[in-house]
Amino acid sequence: MLRSSLLVFLAGACYGGMAPVVKMAYEQGFDWAQTTVGQTVFAAILFAVACMIQRARGICWVGASGIHHAKLILTGVMSGLTTVFYSIALATLPVAVALTLLFQFTWMGIVAQAIITRRPPRWWETLAAAVVVAGTLLASGLAPGNPEVSYDLAGMAFALASAVTYTLFVVFSSSAAAQMPSMQRGFEICGGALVVAVAVAVVMCPSFLVSGEVLRQAPFGFTQGMFALFLPVLLFGWGGPALPAGVVSVLASSELPTSIVLSYLILGEAVSSFQVLGVALILAGVVVSQYPALTALRAPRADSAAGA
Repeated sequence: MLRSSLLVFLAGACYGGMAPVVKMAYEQGFDWAQTTVGQTVFAAILFAVACMIQRARGICWVGASGIHHAKLILTGVMSGLTTVFYSIALATLPVAVALTLLFQFTWMGIVAQAIITRRPPRWWETLAAAVVVAGTLLASGLAPGNPEVSYDLAGMAFALASAVTYTLFVVFSSSAAAQMPSMQRGFEICGGALVVAVAVAVVMCPSFLVSGEVLRQAPFGFTQGMFALFLPVLLFGWGGPALPAGVVSVLASSELPTSIVLSYLILGEAVSSFQVLGVALILAGVVVSQYPALTALRAPRADSAAGA
């Protein structure tokens, strides 16, 4: 379980690594629609190259039912919609507010798990989610309260929508077609995200792809594609199936601490003592979510000590 948890934790951290890259792309004149389209196109290229390498090595794709393929495409659509909804929210909300609303996926994952399994969440899952939400309020900079913070209702709706779609992405990516090779799953999930990206390109930036402007964005696009789709999808696929959906949501909260640390190191953004405390709380919540695995590790040691 600890190995699977580490993989999911790293998947969440990958999303945090994307934030500084997006900000640098914005500084170069690219907007949210172009970065969304670019990261998906280049992620699709990464998956295509990886799949061709696997085929050359004799690793073949496995057959699956239409339902399994549909679930993978839907998983990718949820990933694409999360990016779109969150980007729109950032256009009208302070980052702290948008980020805090997005991170409601931690408790939404617990609810989704309860619905799927038809059992109430265990105490450590609920506690872990509560600690992570509290840590998010601090780490995002939203607490203590700022009376000057703007609360645009449409922006809040899009931010909450991004939390819902991200929750569905986490749940689906951990369970959809788990018997498939990871690279095949990833390629199909990326295909779903590509559907959303093409729709965004047609509506928001119709000349971005055909004019070759996307090539100028390649340094950012490849990096974003790597950290926003390629690595997270593979890591979720490797670690997610062995874990409850609620625990996966808590572990994926590693995105925020990673984003804060990298923004400090790469962009030179200031980090307050409240944010440091928030990061500590988020990591504490992750540890709480591993209560069963940590208990299992202690049991053999206790038995060994008794035998000695």
